[in-house]
Amino acid sequence: MTQTNRSSDSETPKVAVIVPVYEDPDGIRTTLESLLAQSCEWPHRIVVVDNGSTDDTPNIVRSYDDNRLTLLFETDIQSSYAARNTGVNATESDILAFVDADMAVPDGWLRESLRELEAANADYMGCNVDLTLPNSPTIAGRYDHHTGFPVEGYLERQQFVPTCCLFVRRAVFADVGLFDRRLMSGGDKEFGNRVHGAGYDSHLADDITVSHPTRSSIGELIAKDIRVGRGLCQLQRYHPDRYGTPGIPPRPTGIKRPDQDLSRRDRVAFGALSRFLTGVRGAGYYREFVAGDCSDDPGTIPELDT
Repeated sequence: MTQTNRSSDSETPKVAVIVPVYEDPDGIRTTLESLLAQSCEWPHRIVVVDNGSTDDTPNIVRSYDDNRLTLLFETDIQSSYAARNTGVNATESDILAFVDADMAVPDGWLRESLRELEAANADYMGCNVDLTLPNSPTIAGRYDHHTGFPVEGYLERQQFVPTCCLFVRRAVFADVGLFDRRLMSGGDKEFGNRVHGAGYDSHLADDITVSHPTRSSIGELIAKDIRVGRGLCQLQRYHPDRYGTPGIPPRPTGIKRPDQDLSRRDRVAFGALSRFLTGVRGAGYYREFVAGDCSDDPGTIPELDT
């Protein structure tokens, strides 16, 4: 399951940055360019976990000659959460950072994030996510940019940070377990809720921002909301004590109405898209509900390897 470790330093890195990837050669190139440009006084590793790509993605990672970089493979389970678990288990770092394979981080991101984590004495920390638009954005891209990543709201009202901008101390994983690999979406929420329930200190580094590209087509938005809807049903199926019994979708969360400072044309278009995608999410939920539990997983949260 785990292969191709190119790291050689004998000193255990203070932090490991874990990046799951699946068939995204351009995205992983963008992410590695920004990660490998980081300067940081603390020893660190960048761990890319390929989740079964059949394209050129692994070769893109191998093309970087840097002893901080490790390429691993998770081929047993098709799940970004399983890939993240593989990365966590393959490291011994005190702190685990997570970004996605199509993101970019600014200069000083790692150094400033670690300083913020230590200054706040936090166990679980997120930062802001800026959704970047191309030069000629589509209506789908502008809608995605407008709805955004409200990380502060996620942390305050739903007690979780998205896995695209997350720092977690290793001791937390040792205590509450790893990500639920059965979930196709919502694993960040489920893990964050577990961390919150265990009483760990969370924090938002609101002076730090990472970049994530917008989804530029209606098809990409539909695929996302189907996945999210299925994940909502899975959360109820596997964790009914926290998320309710499958059969009735949870009330939608996030931005419901377009901001009033938008043009009337955008308000109308975004409002229609929001209603449509809410329906798509519901369709994804009931698709998962009708399909039933197809997981071969034994049904327990995996523990950290020791």
